[in-house]
Formats: sequence, structure tokens, C-alpha cells
Amino acid sequence: MKLHPVIRLLLWATVLGGSCGLSTAARAEAAPAAASTAVEKKPIAYKLSRTDKISVSVAGELELNVARKTIDVNGNVNLVYVQDVHIAGLTVNEAQTAIENAYKDGRYLRNPQVNINIEEYAPRTVVVGGLVKFPSTINLPPETTMTLRDLISKVQLAETANAKDVRITRTLPDGKTVVIHKNVDGILTGKNNASAAEANFVIEPDDTIYVPEKIF
Repeated sequence: MKLHPVIRLLLWATVLGGSCGLSTAARAEAAPAAASTAVEKKPIAYKLSRTDKISVSVAGELELNVARKTIDVNGNVNLVYVQDVHIAGLTVNEAQTAIENAYKDGRYLRNPQVNINIEEYAPRTVVVGGLVKFPSTINLPPETTMTLRDLISKVQLAETANAKDVRITRTLPDGKTVVIHKNVDGILTGKNNASAAEANFVIEPDDTIYVPEKIF
């Protein structure tokens, strides 16, 4: 049976409209999942900190194993034969390698296999001061990042803050102190002069963040 041309056009419109509706719905369902992934905090390689408590074991060398050993204020762990090994600021894998090298360099072991477990995390804090509404000491999560954007959101800049010259004082693993300058003006407002790199700068334990006053 032949359909009238007008009826045929109406049927095609209905079919196409339904297909478009399904595509739109599918996109709408996928959108929240994509957004969720974008803001999800990713785990990071934890860097050992002063006063972390760790256990150290050496395969096949029971007399060298230690439990709940505290990394001292200088960032060292004191071990049998090799004495102080500096491991603060290193990842667990890097610290294991440093201890293995200490035993090899001291000619105590030819091919040591070291394993480190973190028994207790040290408090991980940063201090924020200057022209912010809530100057404070902030605890950092041990194995996820806190960015400068996250931090500014917590403390909130005062109206007279010079957000173009936020200063982060940081102690490096070798003991040297550096001052890092960041332009965070616009991080919260989304202005063009706040780049993603500035906003996503990662805060580290013991950083001191200072926001100076704007000079008019």
C-alpha cells in the first residue's frame, strides 16, 4: 500500500526525532560521569616526612630489621651498621634504594633488598598567613594532593590581598630553603591571568604561605 507523501514525511520526522532524543539522553547520562572524573583527586607518590614512623626490613638479614623507627628531625633514619641515612623527602621506593646503596657502599651487603612500610604518618601541615580571612595551620591529606587553588579556597583572600605575589617558603630535601612566588589573582574568579599551572601548584608539608598586602 502506498502512503501519501505528507504522511510519509511525518513518519520520517518522528523516527529522526526519536533518534536525536536518544542521542541527547545518552550524552546527558555520560556528562556527569565525565565531570566526576575531572574533579576526582588522584593518589600521589607519598614522600617520607620527618617524624614518620617506619619499619625497615632487609631480605634474609633478620638482625638488620627494625620496627616503628622514627625519621629524625634531620630527615635521617638510624640503622644497624650504616648509621644515619637521609630519606626525608624521598618516596618509599627512593628511600629503599638509598638504604640499599648505603649497605652496598659500606660493603656490608653485596645485593641488599630493602622493604619499607609506613607504620604511622607524621602530622603534615602548612601555615597560611598574611592578608587572608582565615589565617591558620592546615592539615594535608597524606596521599592525595592539595593545590594552591584548594588552599586559597579554604583561607579566602582578604579584599586588600596582593594575590599577584603569593609567597611559598619551602625547605628542600637537601635542607635549602627557597621562596616560590605565585600569581594567584583570578584563581577563584576564573580570570585569564590565573593560569592552570599556577592554580594547580601542589602544596607540600611544612610549606609556609604568605599573602602580602596590595600596594595602591
